[in-house]
Order: sequence, then C-alpha cells, then structure tokens
Amino acid sequence: MTSMTGYAFCELAAENAVVSVEIKSVNSRFMDLAINLPGFLNPLESYYRARISEKVLRGKIDVNIRIKELESDTEVIADAAAAKFYQNAIKKVCEACGYNVNEIPLSLIISQPGVLNINKVYDIEKYKKMIEPAFSEAYEKFVEDRKREGENLKVDLLEKLDVLDECAAFFKNWQPKMETLFKEIIVKKFNELLGDSADENRIMSETAAMLVKYTINEEVVRLHSHLKAMRDEINNNPVPGKKLDFICQETNREINTIGSKNQFSEVGAMVIKAKDSLENIREQSKNVE
Repeated sequence: MTSMTGYAFCELAAENAVVSVEIKSVNSRFMDLAINLPGFLNPLESYYRARISEKVLRGKIDVNIRIKELESDTEVIADAAAAKFYQNAIKKVCEACGYNVNEIPLSLIISQPGVLNINKVYDIEKYKKMIEPAFSEAYEKFVEDRKREGENLKVDLLEKLDVLDECAAFFKNWQPKMETLFKEIIVKKFNELLGDSADENRIMSETAAMLVKYTINEEVVRLHSHLKAMRDEINNNPVPGKKLDFICQETNREINTIGSKNQFSEVGAMVIKAKDSLENIREQSKNVE
C-alpha cells in the first residue's frame, strides 16, 4: 500500500554546477503531475513525466528541478556597428538639447538593445546527464517516503477494520436474541390487555410480523461480505484507494439500514461505534493511492 503524500529533496554538485531536485505530492482523485524546469530544458519535460509515471499512479505531484552553474561558458558578442549607431543618435540628441557630447557615458551606449549579445548553446543531453544523479536519488527517496507512509496507513486501516468486524459479529450474534426479545415484548403487551386469555397463536403471528419488519439478517450477511472484501483490498491490492472508497459506500448503506431497523439500545450503541470506525476508514482511504 502506498500513500499519495510524499516528499524528497536532493542537491548534488555536478560538472561545475549544483543541481537540486525537489519532489512533493498530496492527495488527488487522479494523476496531476507538474514538472518545473529551467526554460531551456523544457524539451526534457516528457522524459521526467514518464519517469515519475513509472511508479506513481495517483496524486498531485510537483517536481522542481534547478541548476546553478558555477562556471559559465556563455559567449558575449559585441556589435560595434550597433554601438556606433546608438552613439551617433545620442550625439544628435545632445546637440539638439545643448548638452556636451563629450560627456556621453559608455554605459549608456552598451546598455542599448543589441549592442551586447549573449550567445549560449544548450546541450540538452549534457544537462540531462548532469541532472540524472540528483533526480534518481530524489525519486527513490520520494517513492520510499510514500511507501513508508502507506504502511502506516495500512496498520491504521486494519485496526479500524478490526473494530468493524467486532461490530458485525455483535450484529450477527444479536440477531437470534431479537426473536426472544420481540416475543417477550408482545407477550407483555397482550397480557396487559387480555390477561390470561391471550392467544398463543396470535402472539406468534405478531412476533413473526415484527421480525419480518425489523430483521437485520440480510444486512448482516452483506456487511460481513463487504468487510471481507475491504480486508482483501487492504492486504492484497497495491493501489486500493478507489476500490476502498466504493466498498465504504456499500458498507455505510448496510450499517445505516441496521440502524434504521434497530429497536434496542445495545444495537444502537454498536451502530454508532461502527459508523465512527467506517468514517475513519473512509477518510484514510482518501490518502491511499
């Protein structure tokens, strides 16, 4: 079982540069992946998107890759013709405004667009190799972090499921007692109204009618089936998140029906306990991939 929440960061020195990779994720119903790269490395986005998708199926994931180069191989090219053009234009402005043309600062000329041009050729494969060690380390840490959190979630889910199993067992054991209790209630009412002349057949008929109305046998059978399916998903399915959500809905329906048919405080208390545990499972399942 894997959690959708995870975090990893790695920073390594490589070829006159420092590469940092940060990967973080939170819950999401679907796969929502954002790759943040320096603009000149955008052609690598599809590569890292495919790498992340190899081991991550669901969640909102942000991948941030940064490169700080310690030495630059950037070439600066001066366009002398453009500089001369700007110089002549600025001289004309100075003469027209009565300023001394000899006081024109060099910084004013070289700051004009096109006078100094930066020429840098980006070797995408070179940067890909530079990033790879930091990315691989961060990615493995990220995957392990999600697995570790997933195992913690699994322990908690199984504990809550044990409580639900106890509640289901209580409902099953309580079912035979209901016939006796209903009969006692009906006998008491008949005796209060009719005394010793109460008809045993009528009592049995009323008891049967009440059992048909309030029996929870079918709900208990389905509840046990849902809980078994839930345990199988938690133990055997590596990505049970969506399936668990569906099973929780079906389980909740059975518990609600048992609660609506209930006529006894003991059952009512157990229904509340079951709904509390189920709600905890439902909330936790939203964190599971």
